[in-house]
Amino acid sequence: MARRTKIIATIGPASESEKVLRDMIRAGMDVARLGLAHGSIEDALSRLETIRRIAKEENKTVGILVDLPGPKIRLASFGDSPVLLAEDSKIKVQTGNSSSDSQVIQVDYENLFNDVELGDRLIVGDGRGVIQIEERHDAHLDARVIHGGVMSGRPGLYIPASRLSVSAPTDWDLQALERFLEKDVDMVALSFVRSASDLDKLSLEPHPIGPLVVAKIETREAVEDLSEIIEASGAVMVARGDLGNEWPIEELPILQKEIIRKCIAFGRPAITATQMLESMIIAPDPTRAEVSDVANAVWDGTSVLMLSGETAVGADPVNALETMARIAERADDVFDHRSWGEELSEMRLIDTDDPNTSVTDAMTQATYRAVTELGVETILCISGTGFTVRSMARFRPTARIIGLTSEPRTVGQLSLSWGTESIYLEQGGDIESRINAALHIVRDKAGLRGGELVAVLAGTNANARATNVLRIEQIPHV
Repeated sequence: MARRTKIIATIGPASESEKVLRDMIRAGMDVARLGLAHGSIEDALSRLETIRRIAKEENKTVGILVDLPGPKIRLASFGDSPVLLAEDSKIKVQTGNSSSDSQVIQVDYENLFNDVELGDRLIVGDGRGVIQIEERHDAHLDARVIHGGVMSGRPGLYIPASRLSVSAPTDWDLQALERFLEKDVDMVALSFVRSASDLDKLSLEPHPIGPLVVAKIETREAVEDLSEIIEASGAVMVARGDLGNEWPIEELPILQKEIIRKCIAFGRPAITATQMLESMIIAPDPTRAEVSDVANAVWDGTSVLMLSGETAVGADPVNALETMARIAERADDVFDHRSWGEELSEMRLIDTDDPNTSVTDAMTQATYRAVTELGVETILCISGTGFTVRSMARFRPTARIIGLTSEPRTVGQLSLSWGTESIYLEQGGDIESRINAALHIVRDKAGLRGGELVAVLAGTNANARATNVLRIEQIPHV
């Protein structure tokens, strides 16, 4: 069976060349992540255009995810070579963004002096180092390295979200977002979300008119407001780096499972991210623990696996992606689809106050049971927003899922949905015309054979949000 779990790859200096991007697309990159915490907006816009052009040349669908940094605090660059922060050494901490070294680190956060206190222990680079603030001066803070480590690039500096003077989205986030809305970006992720109201501040049109909003769960407040955040978002990312700082580290696997399960209950894609194959930033092979971590995320029910530094600044981005794809495909092979589907069929979609949602929930459950009983190998979901496809995908059927939509943006957004292929379908006509067009296009573009049985999910009104039609059809011979 082909890989069903999707993969996001972060694009950075190591992967921005046309050759590497083309190789990554061929290797199975489903979504390209453009992180705005590093580099310029102009660089990210240029990468967006290049990815879209190459994907078109390769006849592949690659979604584009722009990741707004929010109040993410980072150190100024350590330069081209890794730098050791030696344990028990003294170090000065300044505000600024020019450079950092083993004696002075600069922090790109102007409220730093107000938001930290003497005795605070600050985590650097997702746990690669820890410094403790010991003295305060007018122009700098004196700190001691409690736990040393090797630093490179622009590592993050963790300060508890509840202590920060700013919240997400920042003014910079909103200004950057405007540039990418002009390019019809598929998806936008917001960092350091604390409540559902943070997502509202983006002032985006509901998808597919606007981009799909991905809420990054990495603060204690977000976990406490999880249901409301998931309901307000189009997808959710388990951002394990800062989430592991906000909570005791032993709680992280439990939180990961809980967040993924709740996303499934809401019919939202779940992305598992951070340090999945971290050792491959420098090594040709992952650790055994990393391999198990990736596979277990698949078995937890994650829709998407994400590579960060592995592809952005790693020694071999294509190898990291190919390795992730092999692990995910093997984990998908042994996934217990029947047990998962039976368990999930007992779980109604949580967001059922909307009657359209209730109808779609019931129809996708019925479809799962029908294709399982009949042995139908393909499900066609005709959908404008992609909600029907996402609802269907949460059942993890063995059947192939093909999402057909007349919304170009939805085509890209479905690259986040587990096990889903997306095809553009011309708008127009009644239900019979749309189903007939879908049957012909999947025969021509998706390799289905004439006479093959497929399940078709659609709505009687092309503009309605509810899916109220389930039919078992044959692919036409001509």
